[in-house]
Amino acid sequence: MQTSLDLRLMATFVRAAQLGTLSATAVQVGRTQSAVTMQIQRLEDVLGQSLFHRSGSGVSLTASGARFLAYAERILKLHDEAVSALSDKGLHGSIIFGSPEDYLIAFFPTILKTFGSLYPDVEIKVVSAPTVELRGLLNSRQVDLALVSTPNATDSADVVRPEPLVWVGSKPTLELHDFGETIPMALPASNAMDHRAACDAMARAGLRYKISYASNSLAGLIAVARSGMAISVMTKEAVPSDLYILNAPLPQLSTLGILIAYADAERSPAVEAFAEHVRRVLPTL
Repeated sequence: MQTSLDLRLMATFVRAAQLGTLSATAVQVGRTQSAVTMQIQRLEDVLGQSLFHRSGSGVSLTASGARFLAYAERILKLHDEAVSALSDKGLHGSIIFGSPEDYLIAFFPTILKTFGSLYPDVEIKVVSAPTVELRGLLNSRQVDLALVSTPNATDSADVVRPEPLVWVGSKPTLELHDFGETIPMALPASNAMDHRAACDAMARAGLRYKISYASNSLAGLIAVARSGMAISVMTKEAVPSDLYILNAPLPQLSTLGILIAYADAERSPAVEAFAEHVRRVLPTL
């Protein structure tokens, strides 16, 4: 009798291969770790092959597992395409989407609402992280696609939207903050593009500054700016209505480009549809 493969087992296997740990896989698929372990074992029993090397730090693919991964991804993609093409209920599937926090605040509510009205059966899970971290998550296939920043809006024809960086404070002008000769700044962590852009601009302008607060939490940066103890830098669309965009004598900041980046894997119909929706809607927001 011919071996029959369970799509649910294959989906769990693919996610485990992408994440590298069964505990993380359990969170992603909404099951207990023991249930995920049993699913992998059932798939190995059906195939008669060991698919993972197991260690205290996680799991890694065996040679058989690496071969089977390519088939499993193709089978799952074809399954989603078939369901989407023939089902009256339209597109199905799940997406893990990554984005920096400021883009989520500024753009994601509208993108999610409009996409959800078109494709209500697509589940979207969201991961918030800076661009440098999202690149790593994409490479390890922990997210399917992400909005990421590039330092220059003209770097690539693939830029979906330019987004200017601006200085932000609790008062309408820098002078009203009464900081004295050294300007205190609240910035993202030093590996963030916003941080580098702010420091480079201040250095070019010959202005004295100190970094009073550093965090990748946009909420934290906003709180410090609201306190009046420092100014901050953020993308223009993420500036809250109770804060002010500051201009001269502060130097002009660069404009970032927003790109859609993908994990190194075959893209499901749901991922393709969501990316196309973002590409169409984001420039209009």
